Parts: sequence; C-alpha cells; structure tokens
Amino acid sequence: MSNQIPKQIWSSVEHLVHLSELKYKLRDFRGAIEDKRKARELISLCLNIKGAEGQFKKLIRLSKGDKIKYDLIDDYKGKLDFTKREELVFKLEQVSEEKYNSGDYKGSIRALRRSEKYY
Repeated sequence: MSNQIPKQIWSSVEHLVHLSELKYKLRDFRGAIEDKRKARELISLCLNIKGAEGQFKKLIRLSKGDKIKYDLIDDYKGKLDFTKREELVFKLEQVSEEKYNSGDYKGSIRALRRSEKYY
C-alpha cells in the first residue's frame, strides 16, 4: 500500500475538477458533471492510498474559490455531527446519480456541488 497518489493521476484529477468548475460557470452542466464524475472515478481507484479522499475533498474546497457573504450550509454544517453530515452527503450524491441517469445534468451537478459543501 502506497502513501501517495501517483502524480499523473493527481494532475488528471486536478485538471478535471478545474475544468468542471469552468464548465459549470459557463453553464455547460453536462460537461461539468461528466468531468466531476471522471475525477471521482480516478480518486476511487486510489482509495487504498491513505489520505486520498481527504486530499480530494481539500481540492474540491479550494477549487470553489468564490466565497459568498453568507452561506447557510456552512452555518448548518457546524451544528451537525459527523455521522449526520455523512448521511447528508450520501443522500445528495444519490440524488445526483438519479438525476444524471434521468438526463437532468443541471440538477445532477447542483446536487453534487451541494454535497461537496458538506466536506
């Protein structure tokens, strides 16, 4: 078991996450969700590497960049315990998957981005 994500995989993940953010801002919701799903797929290949998921979550937080003045989710997140937060993330990821499968790419990427706010 290695302790580090291979550089080639990590650079691909970073690139896909940033592309996803750019496409979302340009309102290309299908492209945004597909890039984000590819990045998650690459990270899932590295789950046996200690800290891979944590690094991915940190990358997601940093890629958002723009901080709004008042974020209700950020306030609510502080009141939740870890298990409830994980349940919310799981549920939102399920909603994202359902919407993706039904062809609602805008709803899918929004649910996925909302789940990422709970990281």
